[in-house]
Amino acid sequence: MTSYSSQPGDARAYSEEARLSVLASYDILDTPPDSAFDEITELAALLCDTPIAVINFVDRDRQWFKSEKGLGIKETPRDISICAHVILQSELFIVPDTHQDPRFVCNPLVTQDPPLRFYAGALLNSPDGLPLGTLCVLDHRPRELTEKQQVALTTLANQIMKNLELMRIQQEQASLIQQLQFAQQELIHLAATDPLTGLYNRRAFEERLSQEQSLIQRGRAPAALMLMDLDNFKVINDDFGHEAGDKVIEHFASVCKKVFRQADVIGRWGGEEFVVLLPGTTETDACQAAQRLHQLLAQSQIEYDGNTALSITVSIGLCSLSKDCPLEEALRLADELLYQAKDQGRNRTVTR
Repeated sequence: MTSYSSQPGDARAYSEEARLSVLASYDILDTPPDSAFDEITELAALLCDTPIAVINFVDRDRQWFKSEKGLGIKETPRDISICAHVILQSELFIVPDTHQDPRFVCNPLVTQDPPLRFYAGALLNSPDGLPLGTLCVLDHRPRELTEKQQVALTTLANQIMKNLELMRIQQEQASLIQQLQFAQQELIHLAATDPLTGLYNRRAFEERLSQEQSLIQRGRAPAALMLMDLDNFKVINDDFGHEAGDKVIEHFASVCKKVFRQADVIGRWGGEEFVVLLPGTTETDACQAAQRLHQLLAQSQIEYDGNTALSITVSIGLCSLSKDCPLEEALRLADELLYQAKDQGRNRTVTR
């Protein structure tokens, strides 16, 4: 099993940029300590009978230690890294005595007190064969590893890579789940939204209305309900075309968003009809909101086709949604009041 180099040679050919890209894909650099890795360094030191064991990854300009025992530092510059030499080799790399190796005899880690005299490193290879770092053991005295210790060190290095692969798969799965959840939220939003205005569509509004009615039945304060219809909308469509009609609808929705509260629910009931639910609002307060809507519409115009300025008004039927008024009855009443507003000349709000 002994496979080591005490002299330069056996350099591996690979793209350094490709190696760094694969290393980055594991998202392991500068992560917090992890007991799964710490247990491996403890075991490596125990099996190889060394005071020092390190799991390190060789970055562009440094070697960074995911786990270390007996060294007391988290990284070193790459230019003094013994492990940077290991990733150029193909198998287990052993230096029995660094003082006898010309590559390391002047290394600050070797000349320090106490010096690092012995080194053995097993490669951390990605599945496509790119060296990312090493699991290494070190000692302050020259020595050798038995064949069993070499096998153990290599096996532990393989286990580290399996842990990394598992972590990456878990990260990819978490990212995929997040994407699926986002897509699901988008689908839910699209299913509940009118595509032209971004308001609730009729189905979604009816669901929200039913929820509010249930809350009111359980003691929540009554709400106000407005049914609104754009005045003379057919004329705009006939005279200027459907594109102008769409602009009018978009403009009206934008004005509604300015007038009503964030807690209020605005929906497109169909065509040029809109509906608003105002939770916890009296008819008096809702009438004031309706008047603000009339005023803001009167103050605004819609520019169309560069030259044409369109103005719009709205007729509104307004009633209360309470315990004593079933949902179907409230909708019927709001519709009746809306038609009264139109019969009385449009551009007004009618209540009971």
